[in-house]
Amino acid sequence: MVELLQAVVLGVIQGLTEFLPISSSAHLRIYPEVFGWGDPGAAFTAVIQIGTELAVLLYFRKDIWRIATTWLRSLVKPELRGHLDARMGWFIIIGSLPIVVLGIALKDVIERDFRNLWVIATALVVMGIVLGLADRFGRKDKQIAQITLRDAVLMGGAQALALLPGVSRSGATLSMGRALGYDREAATRYAFLLAIPAVVGAGLFELKEIPGGDNPYGWAPTIVGTVVSFVVGYAAIAWLLRYVSTRSYTPFVLYRVALGLATMALLATGVLVA
Repeated sequence: MVELLQAVVLGVIQGLTEFLPISSSAHLRIYPEVFGWGDPGAAFTAVIQIGTELAVLLYFRKDIWRIATTWLRSLVKPELRGHLDARMGWFIIIGSLPIVVLGIALKDVIERDFRNLWVIATALVVMGIVLGLADRFGRKDKQIAQITLRDAVLMGGAQALALLPGVSRSGATLSMGRALGYDREAATRYAFLLAIPAVVGAGLFELKEIPGGDNPYGWAPTIVGTVVSFVVGYAAIAWLLRYVSTRSYTPFVLYRVALGLATMALLATGVLVA
């Protein structure tokens, strides 16, 4: 029962933080330590993220269906290959390659060295500042229809940085998108779509680790956490898209820096152990 309650809390944390540029992985590493629960492990973290990506699939189902069907049709109909949806299909595939390749190549390092709390706290602060600068000085006028292969590759490369907990998948992609001149809503929508293959793939890849490995939770708590993250994540998507249409990322930047510095202080005083 205790593990189920912990899984509910972790599912809520995952659902609230996955789409915000504040790093869900960092929160799932830091807060369990603060609560005295220990590290839930990379496998548990990756699998419950499937819940939030299912929320993305549901929320953007029309966009995803249109992109997928147009892309597939363009394989046999050359006249469709210049269509935005067909190009978007290729952009998402190509943009996903860096995080897939690096995720497989660095699996052991990610699950061992990258989960150090000092590393995570540093990433929170540094990438928070990067997000703030990109949001402040980006041109802010390009729409998602203007995305190019070069931009897709650059944003895909930025997303791959999120293999380091604390960076934030959405935060890294948004930072690059803003630096390339895309407005907040365009950068946010593309970040959501680009994350689908990477997150679902990582979750499925880690399923085999659930009964053992570094995962202290079994199947039941993991399933509960995944379901909770789906419900909370769906609500978070709608809120974030409304928010970014009119406001800056400054509150997220300040929160990231504050959380990173607070974590460093707790580590330095021995309250937390890296």
